[in-house]
Amino acid sequence: MRTTSADVARASGVSRTTVSYVLNGRDDASVSAATRERVRAAARQLGYAPSAAARALRTGRSDLVLCVLPDWPIGPVVDALLEHLTEELAERGMALLVHHGRDRRPLAELWRAVDVRAVVGLAPFAAEDEAALRCAGIEVLTTAAGPQDGPGPTAGAQTRTGRLQVEHLAAAGHRVLGYAGTTDARVAAFADQRLAGVRRACADLGLAEPSVRAVDLEPASAAAAVRAWRGETAPVTAVAAYNDDVALAVLAGVRAEGLRVPEDVAVIGVDDVPAARLAAPPLTTVAQSVDAQVRHLVAQLVTGLDGTAEVPPAPPELLEVVVRGST
Repeated sequence: MRTTSADVARASGVSRTTVSYVLNGRDDASVSAATRERVRAAARQLGYAPSAAARALRTGRSDLVLCVLPDWPIGPVVDALLEHLTEELAERGMALLVHHGRDRRPLAELWRAVDVRAVVGLAPFAAEDEAALRCAGIEVLTTAAGPQDGPGPTAGAQTRTGRLQVEHLAAAGHRVLGYAGTTDARVAAFADQRLAGVRRACADLGLAEPSVRAVDLEPASAAAAVRAWRGETAPVTAVAAYNDDVALAVLAGVRAEGLRVPEDVAVIGVDDVPAARLAAPPLTTVAQSVDAQVRHLVAQLVTGLDGTAEVPPAPPELLEVVVRGST
């Protein structure tokens, strides 16, 4: 059974009005410090949590922020964004509610059922959804966490990631490259831009067009790709992978074919996931400035929620090739 403010009032020996004053931070009410502490102690002991609906009616605004995730895998950037955003909102007495895009119900059904102060999108909303939200007086915020190459702290990062992979492999003497793409259609926009960066870099450096093959996260799929790359007229000697997961699969495929890394095939990934350090050999990868990007995205969101006009400047883009044994 839910604990109510009446329960807190009985436990602390004061009126419900006094409980309301104390728990809502009403400093203008003449309630002694000792009484305030007694009420707070009773609330803690009883596990009292004020009703979100009651708070919204009392203050005129909800303390919930709805974050709508597109149908993407929950990777390191999204995971860090949610963690930082949750912490920032909690410091402002607000809570984060996450809705995953795999739920195909119209967005309007959700925000009408849940009283929210703002809706945050990691990708642009449909025009009709955004218009309806704004008409209802709900703040609409869209981050730059998506794969777009337009304005924002991650502008062009995907294509530059692919370029860095090629430049590193070319500097190591490789002239015939393969590209290990992903079979996950949910990240096609990211993958297409990274591949575009690989292709442009190959053209700029006078290298042949990369040999592109999709690789499942299975040893058999990776082994088949490696076998095909090595069987080409000009055998592939280095592979740039869509991300570290795909790169780790390629490492397994190279081993399954009885080849050596990096002597026969060098491999480079993207993301610098913890498992990259544990691979055999350790995986060379392009590390993204996840923390800096996320801090800026959160600052954008908080600026919108606070209603201030000044948006903090974007951090310098930090993409770094972390060189390990696989290249």
